[in-house]
Amino acid sequence: MYIQGVSTRKVKAITEELCGVEISAEQVSRATAQLDAVLQEWRERPLGEIAYLYVDAVYEKVREAGQVRDAAVLVATGITPEGERQVLGVSASLSEHEAHWKAFLKNLKDRGMNGVRLVISDDHVGLGAARRAVFGSVPWQRCQFHLQQNAGAYVPKQSMRMEVAADIRAMFNAPDRKVAEEFLQAAIQKYTVSAPKLSAWLEENLAEGFTVFDFPLEHRRTIRTTNSLERINKEIRRRTKVVGVFPNEASCLRLISALLMEISEEWQIGRHYCVGKSLNC
Repeated sequence: MYIQGVSTRKVKAITEELCGVEISAEQVSRATAQLDAVLQEWRERPLGEIAYLYVDAVYEKVREAGQVRDAAVLVATGITPEGERQVLGVSASLSEHEAHWKAFLKNLKDRGMNGVRLVISDDHVGLGAARRAVFGSVPWQRCQFHLQQNAGAYVPKQSMRMEVAADIRAMFNAPDRKVAEEFLQAAIQKYTVSAPKLSAWLEENLAEGFTVFDFPLEHRRTIRTTNSLERINKEIRRRTKVVGVFPNEASCLRLISALLMEISEEWQIGRHYCVGKSLNC
């Protein structure tokens, strides 16, 4: 019940009502701790060829030395050349961003992950340097959804928002990179006077969302954003909301690992994505 999102307090109430047995929050915690060996084995399992690698981060409140701090929870998923989705790894840490990302990505490689053709993510602090260190030759696709959201911070007037959003969508929905870059240059010139900060931001950032144009057309819808990971993040937040503040990093990692292992097992019997030459795309 706890892993499914029921608070320890409610677990106690439910067991009393249904079973006539009083189970304390401490007993629930001890019971879930017995999962640690199983979860660690799952987190350290060997990996194979992954065509597309998605990475993202969520932040959870953790108590450390009497203070409540934000722990970064890093999550990686992937799609195999055969189109199978997998949850590849998870890590929770209060450590410095770049060091955490680098250790996380290196762990994926050490476990046998190979053949990565593209890394898809948002522009997280520390991820860029870590990604270049571990996957230096692998192209990067910056999430188009988050890019469009980020652009909103540079729009000076509310009345301009719909127009700017339409211009960015036109770039992302272009038939190829050449047309997308033409749309981008037109937008940069268009907003040079009316929104100079937006114009500069577009010039510096938007092309990071164009890497998808170098990949097959039938794959682009799947690899242009991290939306598949966003759905996982929403489920993580739904489960962790009942906890509020975790007593330590280990308890945070335990709950989220159990959730992700469950999701990964569901994916094994779910639909495949069209990314392999052997599939009928």
